[in-house]
Parts: sequence; structure tokens; C-alpha cells
Amino acid sequence: MIARLRTFPIHAVIWVAAVFIVIPFLYGLLGGFKTSGQMSTNPLGLPSPWVTDNYTDVIVSGAFWRQLLNSLFIAVATTVLVVGLSAMAAFAFARFAFRGREFLFTLFAIGLMFPFAVAILPLFVLLRTFGLLDNPLGVILPQAAFGLPLTVIILRTFFRSIPREIEEAAIIDGCTPFGFFWRVLLPIAKPALATVSVLAIVASWNNFFLPLVVFNDPGLWTLPLGVQQFQGEYMTDIARVLAYVIVAMVPALAFYSVAERQLISGLTAGATKG
Repeated sequence: MIARLRTFPIHAVIWVAAVFIVIPFLYGLLGGFKTSGQMSTNPLGLPSPWVTDNYTDVIVSGAFWRQLLNSLFIAVATTVLVVGLSAMAAFAFARFAFRGREFLFTLFAIGLMFPFAVAILPLFVLLRTFGLLDNPLGVILPQAAFGLPLTVIILRTFFRSIPREIEEAAIIDGCTPFGFFWRVLLPIAKPALATVSVLAIVASWNNFFLPLVVFNDPGLWTLPLGVQQFQGEYMTDIARVLAYVIVAMVPALAFYSVAERQLISGLTAGATKG
């Protein structure tokens, strides 16, 4: 009984947070099955009758699938780039002693202090100079650069927790430093790599500001831009907008439901190693 009383505040906070998350989602889900008239006369009740046209119109829309593929391509490319570069940098910071190592690592850590919006103006000028506006690389490269600090910090902590005896045994067996990194360290670090990959994909998928600045061509728009454009076009048809938002959320929810176990196991592994 005492243990339950101690955990009651935590459980209460979790339930309150769940209510604030679930209720807006249910409101949007049910609102997508209504007409604009129903949204005006019965915004909180069940649809009567249930209308599926809002959802079917979104699903059969070519623009929606194009934006989905654009978001997927940019997210995957950003993740591959940031995780690959971060893994190599974290390996060097964690397993090699060289002059200026801690200073360089501090520079990576300082990158966490600068919000993305601060750099948007010089970044726009730089992308325009290199001809990367209306180019997926104009989003992929900056996203990867801003994702490096956190990813390097997480992977360095994990790599440093690997016992030196494993590295020494690999060297005795004839492994080069790169061979140890590729054949031994990366397989051991799969939970950490999965964690940072999930974080990178989510950050890229939800990025709205950078694609808004870089892309003028509607054919290159990502899903967040598509939602904003759709809302502006059908701002008077709330039910249709809600249906579009809910359908746009489905890929992210499906991905998280699959990646949740990897994310939790990676965070747990990083927390228990030491």
C-alpha cells in the first residue's frame, strides 16, 4: 500500500499527459469522418452519419504520396549520413588519445547550444551560393550537420563503455583499428545505433522550418509542408483538414510502434553500461 502511494503522483502525471495526448487525437480522428456542417453543429459528438470521403480523398491524392516519399527519402538520407559520420567521429573521440581531442569534442557539444533558427539566414545564403535551393541536399546536409553534436555525444559515451580488453583481443587476432570498429564495435553498438537512428529520423520527419526555406517547388515538399499547404487551401473545411492531419500522422505512428522497442533498449543499454 505504501509503495502504491509513493508511485501515485507519477502515475497521475502519466495519466494526465495521456489524456492531453489522446483526446486531441480522437477529436481529429472522429472529426475527419464528419462534414463541415457537423463540425459546426456537433463538434464534440460522434459523426452522424459517418463520412469517409475526407479520408479516401487524401489517400488517393497523388500529392500526399509524393510528399510522403519526399519526407521518407530525406529522413533516410539524413539518418545514414549523420549516423555514419557520427559513428566514425565518436570512435576517434572514444578510443584514440590525441592532442586537442577534448577541445574538438567540446566544439561538438557547443553545437547543442545553438537553436536551428539562429543559423537560418546565413544557412540560406550559403545554400543559395552553392545552388542547393530546391534541392533535397539543401535539407539533408544541414539536418545532418545539426544532428551531429547529439549523436556524437551519445555514441562516444557508448563506445567508451566497451572494455579495452575486447579491443586488445581483436588487435592480437590481427584486427586493424578500422577492422575493430567495423567488425567488433559496430555490432556491439547496435542498440545505441538504433537509438540515434530513430532520433535522427524523427527529427528529420518533423522538420518544417528548413524545408519551408529551401523548397519552392511543390514537387519537393515534405509532409509537414503539405499539411500546412492543405490547411491553407481548405481552411474553411475543418473536417477535411483534420482527415489530412490524421493520415499524415499514420506513417510516424507506425514507425514509432515498430522502433519503440529498439529506442527503449538502446536508451536502457546506454544507461546501464559504465
